[in-house]
Amino acid sequence: MTGTKGERRHGLFPDFDTWFGNEFPGLPGWRPGAAAHLIPVEVTSGDGAFVLRAQLPGMDPDEDITVTVDDNLITVSARHRENSGSTEEKEHSEFRYGAFRRTVRLPGPVLADAVEASYADGILTVRVPMPEEETRTARTVPVRRAGTTQDGP
Repeated sequence: MTGTKGERRHGLFPDFDTWFGNEFPGLPGWRPGAAAHLIPVEVTSGDGAFVLRAQLPGMDPDEDITVTVDDNLITVSARHRENSGSTEEKEHSEFRYGAFRRTVRLPGPVLADAVEASYADGILTVRVPMPEEETRTARTVPVRRAGTTQDGP
């Protein structure tokens, strides 16, 4: 392979973005399955906690956003509604309305009561304290010959 641009491999059935490019306007009510209502997230760890940040612009945290914790799973659910007071007919809209959901698996069980969530400037921040790591000690176990006692043969 020559050149500096990497080769892009396609599956047997490429998606519509590949066929038509990113400018493909879509059909009313149609959305590609892979892009449908995905909540962009980032997860970081440090200072004794995992921090999940999710982009949820235009949401009301009191009515539209739910965060649930189950064992080692954090699920963010949201609903973005069109402004019912608006009577304008839209010529074109790339806003996403409807239900959104994203589940993130953490490396271990989470203490549900210690999880905190806040929302500001379109970003949901969920702070999950990391449980104390178990202290493990290593040792060498002596191996004795079977059929002998501790004092001797």
